[in-house]
Amino acid sequence: MIRDQETLNQLVDMIRQFVEGVLIPNEEIVAETDEIPTEIVQQMKELGLFGLTIPEEYDGLGLTMEEEVYIAFELGRTSPAFRSLIGTNNGIGASGLIIDGTEEQKQHFLPKLASGEIIGSFCLTEPDSGSDAASLKTTAVKDGDEYILNGTKRFITNAPHAGVFTVMARTNPELKGAAAISAFIVDSKLPGISLGKRDKKMGQKGAHTCDVIFENCRIPASALIGGVEGVGFKTAMKVLDKGRIHIAALSVGAATRMLEDSLQYAVERKQFGQAIANFQLIQGMLADSKA
Repeated sequence: MIRDQETLNQLVDMIRQFVEGVLIPNEEIVAETDEIPTEIVQQMKELGLFGLTIPEEYDGLGLTMEEEVYIAFELGRTSPAFRSLIGTNNGIGASGLIIDGTEEQKQHFLPKLASGEIIGSFCLTEPDSGSDAASLKTTAVKDGDEYILNGTKRFITNAPHAGVFTVMARTNPELKGAAAISAFIVDSKLPGISLGKRDKKMGQKGAHTCDVIFENCRIPASALIGGVEGVGFKTAMKVLDKGRIHIAALSVGAATRMLEDSLQYAVERKQFGQAIANFQLIQGMLADSKA
């Protein structure tokens, strides 16, 4: 749902100007250094980009899913690294709290996520558990007023920068599958948490992932999202459902940028005394891309 078309148009225009004036001109720097310049990160914070979808009562902009799609169209037109940095705070790194967290958990974490003071990260995937997420092996064993976390998470977006992790872990060893999985919000600075080396990728420079290893990491019982065991898998699936819509919109933005660049090149590039855009084969390729 679009709440106010004029306000949304202003926000989309602002982000389009930021993408075209700041992000696109810095794409090569990000590709060469594998880092987003700190001054750009600061601009993102000032523009409120880390809190686009976080509810207004927690200092975010509270965008609806439809409004978020229009923003993703714009962010998709530049290097995915820029969107990746803010993406976990607006998506998988905060959605679990927004959907199923207690009011106390929301009050404590969401304003910090909205401002970009901390980065959220989503720990679901494991070395032996990808698409079959219900088979994850990380455990959270209750010990008095604490849980003890053990396990390894893999390919975790923004883990090198995270202030908090949303961690899916098995709390009931007697149950198999999804019913034994619970979700926790975990401070990244706690003892017993270590990070693997940044993953080396072909492309996606500036967007960082790595392993997150929990070794007898003690977390307070209050870290259990929603205060209820056994519903973590449902929380994860709700989070991912929303994220998939966002990524689809982002992909449309990327495809739009590629088509724009292709058309510009076809008009400027000349062969046999004319622009290659005049050739039927090139026109067909552009038409297929548009379709």
